[in-house]
This record gives sequence, C-alpha cells and structure tokens, in this order.
Amino acid sequence: MFIGSYAAAPLALIESLLTQAAQLCDVELVHHYTLGRTPWIEQPLDGRLNANSLYLGPGLREAAAAGRADYTPTFGFEIPSLFRHRVLGIDVALLQVTPPDKAGMCSLGVTCDITRAAVDTAGLVLAQVNPRLPRTSGETLVEWSRLAAHLTAEAPLPEFIAPPPTATEQRIAEYVALLVDDESTLRIGSTAPAAAIAAALREHQNLGIHSDRFDDALLGLIECGAVTNKRKGQHKGETIVAYAVGSARLYTWLDGNRKVLFHPSDYVNHPATIALNQRMVAISGAQQVDLTGQVANDGGGPHLDGGFGGQTDFLRGAALCPEGRPIIALPSTHPDGSSRLVADFAPGSGIVATRGDVHYVVTEYGIATLRGRSIRERALALVQVAHPDHRADLLAVANARRWVPVYEKLPATVTTSLDGICPQRVTLQKEPYMLRPLQPSDERRLQEFFYSHTQETIQSRYGYMLSRMSRERAFELVNVDQSRDLALALLEVQGPREVIHAIGRYYLDSDGRRAEVAFVTRETRRHRGLARTLFERMRAIARERGLSALHAQVLPENEAMLGLFCSYKHTLARVAGSSAVAVELPL
Repeated sequence: MFIGSYAAAPLALIESLLTQAAQLCDVELVHHYTLGRTPWIEQPLDGRLNANSLYLGPGLREAAAAGRADYTPTFGFEIPSLFRHRVLGIDVALLQVTPPDKAGMCSLGVTCDITRAAVDTAGLVLAQVNPRLPRTSGETLVEWSRLAAHLTAEAPLPEFIAPPPTATEQRIAEYVALLVDDESTLRIGSTAPAAAIAAALREHQNLGIHSDRFDDALLGLIECGAVTNKRKGQHKGETIVAYAVGSARLYTWLDGNRKVLFHPSDYVNHPATIALNQRMVAISGAQQVDLTGQVANDGGGPHLDGGFGGQTDFLRGAALCPEGRPIIALPSTHPDGSSRLVADFAPGSGIVATRGDVHYVVTEYGIATLRGRSIRERALALVQVAHPDHRADLLAVANARRWVPVYEKLPATVTTSLDGICPQRVTLQKEPYMLRPLQPSDERRLQEFFYSHTQETIQSRYGYMLSRMSRERAFELVNVDQSRDLALALLEVQGPREVIHAIGRYYLDSDGRRAEVAFVTRETRRHRGLARTLFERMRAIARERGLSALHAQVLPENEAMLGLFCSYKHTLARVAGSSAVAVELPL
C-alpha cells in the first residue's frame, strides 16, 4: 500500500484506515519523506501495518531505530521503476487530489515525484479530495474515474518554514555563490542551507530551476527576477520540479501556475535528463565528508537517518552536464563541536556520494576543489576548509597515512576568519578571474605557474636564477600565515581547473608596521591590470591591519612594476651596492 508523501500525505484517509487496522494483516505501507504527522507509526499495530520508508525523516528514523519500520535505500530516479517492475509492487495507493474540473480531471497537487508511478501501477487508487490542495501543471492529472473510492476532507497542507539563516550558513552561501555563474540551472537540496544560498544568488541573472524540490527559497529567486529560465538547455521559460514543500503562500502561488511544471522522479531526477540543462549546479548538504572526498548523509554510524533522496541523482547529473558543478555545502562542525570533515566515517555510515561524484566541498571556511585532484591534494584542500580546532588532528592523520608528506604542516597561526581576504570574482578586460588567498593545496598550481616563467621573469622576481621549484619549496610559498603575511593570487577558473596568472605578496617587517611587497604575472597576461588589482587589494588589507607603509626593491629594467608603484604616492631611493631602486609607499 502506497501513501502519498511530503506535504500531501492523505491524513484523513490514513486515520480512517487506522480505525479498521484490526481487519488487516501484514500490509506493507510504502512511502517517502512525510512532512507533518505520521500516525501510522505512532501507535502499535501488532504487525498488521508495517512501514517501509524510502527516506527516513522525523518520526520514521526513531521508528526504524526501534525496529518498528523498515528503510529501503534507493536512488530517487529509480523508485518509479521499482513500482512499475513490481520490485515494490503497489496494490493500493492512498493519496490526495484536488476536486475534479469540468473535464473530470483531478490534480496530484504538490507531489508528482513517485506518486505518479504509484497511481499508474496500483490496482486500487483511494483518494482524499482536498479543496485546499493547489491545482498544479505538468504530469499531475488523474481521471476521476481512476479513483476506486474517495472521501472529501478539507485540510490545510502542512507547512515547512525555514528558520532564519545563521551566520555560518550565510558565509557558506557566499562561497557557494562564487561557484554559480549567471545563466546556470539550479537544484538546491533540502539538506543544504537553501534560504541562505538563495539570498546570496539574488543578484545573479537568468538562472534556471530544474529541481526535485521546490520551496520558498526558490520562489524568492523567481520573484526577485534572478530566475528567468530563459537560458536552460531544455524547458526554456519553465520551472521543472517533482514536489513542493513550504509555506501556505507558496502553495497558493502554485495554484493554477502554468510556469511551474511537476514531473515524475524518473524524469526530473534522471541524471541523463539533468545533464541536458545548461551549467547545471546541484547543491546538496551532508552529515560528513572524509578526507578523500566521500560523502555520508545516509545515517551516522549504525543509526539510520535520511537517505539518498535526489542527492546522488543530481550530483551525477550535474557532473555529466557541460560546465556542471556538483557541490556539497555543509558547516564545518556538528552542533556539539565535532568535525564534519573526518578522516574516517563511523562504522555503518551510509555513503551517498563516492570520491568521483563531488567536484566541490564548501564550508564557512572556503571552497575545496576535488575534481581531478589526487588524494594528497584533496586531503590538503579539505583540511583547509575544516574548523581550525580540528585541522591539526586531520592533517596528522593524513601525514601518518602518507596521504600527505610529513613536511606539509599547518602555518604557525591558523587563521580562523578570512575577513578582508575572502575570495571574490573580478573582471579585467572582459576576462573573469578569481582573486583569493594562496592555499596549501595550491602547491602544484604554483609549480606550474613557476615553470611558465621566462628566465627574465625569474631573474626579475627572485633577483637570481632559479631553475627548479620543488614541491617542498612550493609548499613553503603557499603555506602562508595569512594573519601576518599576505599572499594573494588571481586565477583563471575553468570549471574545477584553476590556473594562476598573477601573485602578489607582502612580508611583514620585524617592526610590524611596514611590509615588503612583490609581484609576478604570467607573461601572456601582462598589461591587463592584474598586478594593479592585486596591489589595490593588498593596500586595502594593509590599511585595515594598521600598517603605515609598503615598500619594495625594483630593478630599473622592470619598468612595468616601477610604473605601477610610481602611480601612487611614493618616494624613491637607490639601494647601496645594488642597481635596484627602493620604493616607499606610505599608506
């Protein structure tokens, strides 16, 4: 027996069924996540009715832990095929519908997802007719004659009101927004900080929506004009969803709305369908991520909780999409302060995404890029976005397992906040760049940057010929104590590939009042304003930190750097015993 799920569980019908439970024997109740009450598990039924949930939400997780409910883990897009092929055969479907229209057609309202397949395959369809259920568009119509029996029971739909975003969620959202280009197509999962992410995307343009879940956060993006659906690879001008949960206002807005189309999960969630969108960005949450990039969201240890939902479907669909981005966004710690970035999962934890499924992991401490990265690079990147209190322990495990060489250590001071040096997008001569601090995981990128230089560039930057940039030396240069010194880079971001085109540094003098600056720019990117952009940012940060001046020694033949410095208030002096020029730049 199938029970309609999410915000459309037919509670009046279920309660009527429960009054007659004594007449039933060994009936399996199959359902998905249920918003609101779950009366079929709230009372002992002596095995007459047995719950089998495809996702463990509130109430169901406790019932499963007590042995009063089963859990069937499966990908969201595969559930309809389980019904159609009778792997989970549905004999009776209990669901909510709207009253029939003049043509004798009812609507499934806010759930199409797996409900469509249940309606199509069940021997009997029993319905609660609810006049307050919104009539929605898409594949939601059911002929009145398909209903074997019905009862009319008017009731408000259960609401999901997201709490106000926390400061941590807002910081996570700011980083996620850096990964979302204009004209991207979105899916924001229920386990991600959806409200905060949507707020951070309000200034984006021509976004689209192709998502299993539709809620108030996505509605807000439509209402502010950030979502137009004009640039999607398919269904242009239309929002594609499988179900909706949210406020009463959301349900009213959906009633009769022909721009939001509800389709079944085997279409909306199918990775091949998802991949047809343009720049598909799939954002999901997680309970934990390990240092190799595996994701656990299906329970913690032996305690079952949650499930696949649509998470894996959309991560894989986004990975198949040209310019797609599968993203995991999560706080760095659990409420009790323990780390969500871990060396090992507890035994029994459910893996919902493999090391190859996720391209980015985002916490309030930054973005870890995983696609195409070695275990060494992944571990370093994930340690960087862990909470500072846990980084040393995580790195120690990675060192002990030889995932990361023992010479790679944390800087003397672990920066807890990157205020003032947060990553930002910049456009120079119509070319997009990411301006951000150098990080330990940039070791290989710095080597590639070094080996792109001509001998003249190396001589100009280092003051002597340097033929090799070893891993150890590269790590020293990227493992910077950013609370004291500063190392910024301008990178070209090509999906998960990042190419360094310019680096600016300053080294704090012993008096703590002045700092020496240095720059190097890739030869093919010179005269485009990269060094000036870095210098402007460095001057601003130096002022915020109370420095009185920046200074540098520049060879006379380095006309570009002299020209840059001399465009600001400055003084010049000869360096004794050298042809270099000393430049002082008061702040």
